[in-house]
Amino acid sequence: MISGYGIDMGTGNLKIFDRSTGKVVNEKNTIAIVDGDRMYAYGDEAYSMYEKAPDTIQVSFPIINGVIADFDNMQTMLLEILENRMGAKLKGADIVIAVPNDITEVEKKAFYDMFAKTKIKARSIRLCEKPLADAMGMDIDITEPTGVMVVDMGADTTEISVISLGGLVISNLLPYGGNRLDDSIVTYLKRKFNLVIGRKTAKSLKENIGSALKGQGTSMTIVGRDVVSGLPIEMSIDSQVVYEGIRDELNNLATNIKMILEKVPPELAKDIVHSGIYITGGGSNIADIAEFFSGVTNIKMNVSEYGEETVARGLDKVLSDEKFHRFGYTMKSRIFS
Repeated sequence: MISGYGIDMGTGNLKIFDRSTGKVVNEKNTIAIVDGDRMYAYGDEAYSMYEKAPDTIQVSFPIINGVIADFDNMQTMLLEILENRMGAKLKGADIVIAVPNDITEVEKKAFYDMFAKTKIKARSIRLCEKPLADAMGMDIDITEPTGVMVVDMGADTTEISVISLGGLVISNLLPYGGNRLDDSIVTYLKRKFNLVIGRKTAKSLKENIGSALKGQGTSMTIVGRDVVSGLPIEMSIDSQVVYEGIRDELNNLATNIKMILEKVPPELAKDIVHSGIYITGGGSNIADIAEFFSGVTNIKMNVSEYGEETVARGLDKVLSDEKFHRFGYTMKSRIFS
């Protein structure tokens, strides 16, 4: 069997589907740099240094707002994980890379060049629009004449798309996602309790006791810095506080979903009401997110079982199923030849 890899380079996590094993490798999309340009660590190891590293080590994220911001280090980390950690055989392999729909062709070409501008002689290098891969990853037959709405809640972006007959009828890439929720928690705790925390702590609060609905009644003890004394203090944070911190951002997201729904043609809207809206991405793991969106739209919500890995799993369909093979394209078939 020809080796194949489906790659989703998200802002928060790098997900790689290995066709030979049928499994997804999920690593933090983070790099640690020393001496200005030398990679010191990458993946989960680099993320563990985030907000803890000295000035001599720069910890950063090579993908920002869905596009590649640090090409060289992203390429180095990607090949390290594939070749050294996964033992991937890239020569003669089929590679499919997910790209956001609402970015420029030049930005899409940067994803393509991750492998095209290497000495690796891959059998094929193709791109696939991320909303289509999302839908396929949830076992939706996107070739049918049926309207499907997918909301992908990523770290830096949220992509809201309506799909029918294998094409994107509507797609809107919002420039905020889970990181904005984390920042909102940081801001809220500082304003309410004079407590300064890092984004990693805020993310932990969101994932462990955060909810899109109030009244969960759980709590979590964290350590932050008191603004008045300047000293570290321990404080128990209630889930209601986290809810109040992220409420406004969730309402903004719900408003954007409603705006997209208002643009959907009536016949496709009927399909969406019947099948429901599909929610995926890391943000889909927030407790009660489905109930929250259902309350705003009066439409049922289908939350992806795998969340962060849905796109990578959808790319496997492009690799292995002839029916979906055409949804992977090369840049040469677009504007670059």
